[in-house]
Amino acid sequence: MKNFILLILFSVLSAGVYAHANTDSLAYKLQRKKINSMLAQRAQKFGQYDESLTKHTGIFGFQTKKDIRRSNDILMDIVKTDNDIYKELKILFDYRVFQQTQVQNHSQETEQSTLGYMNTINKLRTQIDVLKADAEAQQRQDEKIRNILIIAVLALSALIFLMLVFRKRKRPPVKTKRTTRTTKRHT
Repeated sequence: MKNFILLILFSVLSAGVYAHANTDSLAYKLQRKKINSMLAQRAQKFGQYDESLTKHTGIFGFQTKKDIRRSNDILMDIVKTDNDIYKELKILFDYRVFQQTQVQNHSQETEQSTLGYMNTINKLRTQIDVLKADAEAQQRQDEKIRNILIIAVLALSALIFLMLVFRKRKRPPVKTKRTTRTTKRHT
């Protein structure tokens, strides 16, 4: 019975944790997906920047101011993307720390409730043992009283029986007197 109750309790708590973990891991996965897409955008922009550095549209194959500005714009866009990636990474790491803290707190709460249940079970077992001992003592007491009553009833029955027997023995037999009339008639 105890194992069955603990199994039910564990499965209920585990179901709650599993459902909570799924939503947490889903949000974490979405955040990672967002960061991965930003990294892909950054890689694409870096490819554009590398391409812009190799472009020489000027006279005699030199870079023009326009080429340099385009490269600088792409570089600034890469820096903005990097800053956004750092912000999202910080959110992701904060989220991970939050998850770990939640798991630790939940683990501590579960441990405390389990210890509480164990203490309650131990107290109830102790109470059951005390009640069993009291019941056994009461049963022994009842048996003693019943035995005493049986002995008393038997003793009273024997006493009454003996009194009846002795009464019959102590009584003299009753003589019947003949009436004088009957005697006179015979005479």
